[in-house]
Formats: sequence, structure tokens, C-alpha cells
Amino acid sequence: MRAKRFFPSIGLLLVCFGSPVLAGDYTGPWSWSSIHQEIYDRGNAIALLEANPQTDDGYRAPLISRARTEIWQLRAMLDPPQWRWTTPCCYSRPPIRVAWRTHRHHAH
Repeated sequence: MRAKRFFPSIGLLLVCFGSPVLAGDYTGPWSWSSIHQEIYDRGNAIALLEANPQTDDGYRAPLISRARTEIWQLRAMLDPPQWRWTTPCCYSRPPIRVAWRTHRHHAH
């Protein structure tokens, strides 16, 4: 019975405290870590809604769709990754040539 009261409250929190992405407020200070945290939070909310078999699909489907849409919008805000490696990439090194000798059978 507590779960029936708990999940609607999650939906209410998602609706009441809507994200800046839904509000169209893209002017906030968005860093990679804050966007990544928002994506992680939306993913957790989706997992929580999908994990409860007692929640009606008609109730959770719009919430899940909205959260997935927000995830796509947040991912679009991220720049492509530019990784800095401490060692050079293997493609920038010259290839290693290995000479394989064929084994010949010798009669003893």
C-alpha cells in the first residue's frame, strides 16, 4: 500500500520540480559533470518506475517518455568527448612486425 502512495509522489516531484531542459532554460551554468548527473538521475527515475510491477503502465508511461526525452536533450548539450591520455595512442606508434617462422619437420 505504501508503494501506491510512494510512486505518485515521485511523479509529482518530477512534475513540480521540472528540469530546466523542459522549461527551455539553457542559460544556466551547465558543466559536463552537472549534465552527466542529470542524465544519471533521470536514468534512475526511469529504472525506479519500471521496477515496480504494481504501478499502472498508463501512469508511468508518460513519465518514462518524458524522462527519456530529457535524457536525449541533455545528451545533445554535451560536447563530443576529448580524452587526454597519459600515454600515446597505439595508432600513433609504428606497427610492430613479428616474423613467424614456419616449423619444418625434421626426420630423426
